[in-house]
Amino acid sequence: MDAIQYAVFTHKSLRLLVKNQYTFNVESGLTRTEIKHWVELFFGVKVIAMNSHRLPGKVRRKKPIMGHTMHYRRMIITLHPGYSIPPLK
Repeated sequence: MDAIQYAVFTHKSLRLLVKNQYTFNVESGLTRTEIKHWVELFFGVKVIAMNSHRLPGKVRRKKPIMGHTMHYRRMIITLHPGYSIPPLK
């Protein structure tokens, strides 16, 4: 279950919980079908739709060297009515 890093709890994601939509940060290298498969398998729910966007890594500086943290992908997952993810709701 390394594909899903953690659930996101922001103002927008808490508003989306009312619409049965859950927000997760996932690994950026995975495809949408792989993430859908992991969510359905791990949580035992049926997924209607998935929206995603890539968030850039933050710029970090260590003395003269500039670098950045890893990119990651945020998924907004819509579930069928009647399904919910137990630890979140």
